[in-house]
Amino acid sequence: MRFAFLTALAACLVTALPAAADGDEPMISIAIHGGAGVIGRSSMTAESERAYHTDLGRALDTGYDVLEKGGSSLDAVVAAVKILEDSPLFNAGKGAVFSHAGINELDAAIMDGATQKAGAVAGVRHVKNPIELARMVMERTPHVLLAGEGAEEFALEQGMTLVPGSYFFTERRWKQLEEAQKAEQMASADEDIGYFGTVGAVARDSKGNLAAATSTGGMTNKRWGRIGDSPIIGAGTYADNATCAVSATGSGEYFIRAVVAHEICARVRLSGVTAAQAARDVIQARLKEIGGDGGVIVVDSHGALALEFNTEGMFRGARDSGGRRETSIY
Repeated sequence: MRFAFLTALAACLVTALPAAADGDEPMISIAIHGGAGVIGRSSMTAESERAYHTDLGRALDTGYDVLEKGGSSLDAVVAAVKILEDSPLFNAGKGAVFSHAGINELDAAIMDGATQKAGAVAGVRHVKNPIELARMVMERTPHVLLAGEGAEEFALEQGMTLVPGSYFFTERRWKQLEEAQKAEQMASADEDIGYFGTVGAVARDSKGNLAAATSTGGMTNKRWGRIGDSPIIGAGTYADNATCAVSATGSGEYFIRAVVAHEICARVRLSGVTAAQAARDVIQARLKEIGGDGGVIVVDSHGALALEFNTEGMFRGARDSGGRRETSIY
């Protein structure tokens, strides 16, 4: 009798579970950003707009191709960010801004939403793709954040080829440094057209795993080894499969104070709001209240994307298996 009762109960439970629709596939999605700020149409030529859209599109499609082939969200965000790091248009990698001493000091971070593991590097000067080194920190050390010479010593131990500082030189960034020093003020990245050029990506793969990655050159004319929010887990980068993955760009000190990336995920977990609503509330209210400018890209546990900013524009892109594909500036 007991066996018959348990068998019948199991049958009822199975019947109660919703059946997957024929042809249903898990949502895969990716979003990228390349900086946010006062990006006026009058300050951008048609040629420069095309260049930004081209590189944003390449990064977006490179990351999405990884997902479409069954790759992981971690692989996808790294692939996308590397494209942006290799472009001279954005304040990361090749296009990084100069510090007060005339040196490019790079920061990056990555986080795995499935395991809550994270890796980051700060103040590296000879690493072509800092996001790759951040991933090595996450996967090959017991640590989360390595900085400066120690991070580069680790890179050499891992077989990474370092590049000379001259690799990062661009005339455009050098002129920005000269202008900032003439003004004797700390200037945000790309002060000439008023935006923060940090790059990043968030993604959800076919297994439902989320990841976030962020990379930056920091602030033009920064001093004393200044580090912003990008490599600080919870401030500029965060991922949790149960809630969302976030990558931020903007006035780093304010993103650190408001712990923006974690705050968005925490609101989803604790109050039950959508990730899009949490991003809106944090960027349009909480961050503004303390004087912060910038934006975030967010992907939730279902693959829904949100791209939220409180500035005039944000270089961004979004693509998913539902047919969405777009790159935008304003």
